[in-house]
Amino acid sequence: MRTALHRAGRMLVACAVVAATALAGVVATGSAAQADGCYTWGRVLSQGMSGEDVRQLQIRVSGYPDYGAVLALDGAYGPATRSAVVRFQQAYGLSADGVAGSQTFNKIYALQDNDCTPVNFSYAELNKCNSNWSGGAVSASTAKFNALVSMWKLQAMRRALGNVPIQISSGFRSYSCNSAVGGASNSRHLYGDGVDLVGSPSFCRLAQQARYHGFSNILGPGYPGHNDHTHVGATPSRSWSAPSCGI
Repeated sequence: MRTALHRAGRMLVACAVVAATALAGVVATGSAAQADGCYTWGRVLSQGMSGEDVRQLQIRVSGYPDYGAVLALDGAYGPATRSAVVRFQQAYGLSADGVAGSQTFNKIYALQDNDCTPVNFSYAELNKCNSNWSGGAVSASTAKFNALVSMWKLQAMRRALGNVPIQISSGFRSYSCNSAVGGASNSRHLYGDGVDLVGSPSFCRLAQQARYHGFSNILGPGYPGHNDHTHVGATPSRSWSAPSCGI
């Protein structure tokens, strides 16, 4: 987690970029100074636009699709992306117009570290198996990307729960790691997006809240082997089961 000085420094750089843009009377381009070491947006984004910058935005707002939905990371700024941006803006007290401009980007810059992970989560937390993300059901790069998306969903969930810490007991697993802990043969941990949550809030509160943040796979108390944690992940179709929690 960055220091307060690091955060302040990055915000000053971001503000300088916005100020320079305003003085020039034009939208910043990709040649603008980076607001952080991860990614810098060079134009205002709104519904109807497309591109890699839209996809990068979708990753950051993937935790705001609303109840039971999953936001597609397709680089197309459609109605679902606009709604997710609105919810992100509302969550942080921004002008909720569904347009991603300087206020929205500056908030994202403040929320992410230089490796693109959200400030309250890290790759190390999502991978206690091996450091190179290999040996799972997908390529190492795909597993690491899937973990990144899960972290942004958890960041949104953390915000909705009142900024309380969310503790992670397990993330990505290779086949050997998964076998060692008795994981299911088709576990989402093998894909990098599966995450086991423990601690406070309660397991049921975590499972219930996860329904609003883009997790298609939620398993919790009452489901076999899940009375001591809540599992979230990204199955192709919805798979929710936490009977003790009313799910």
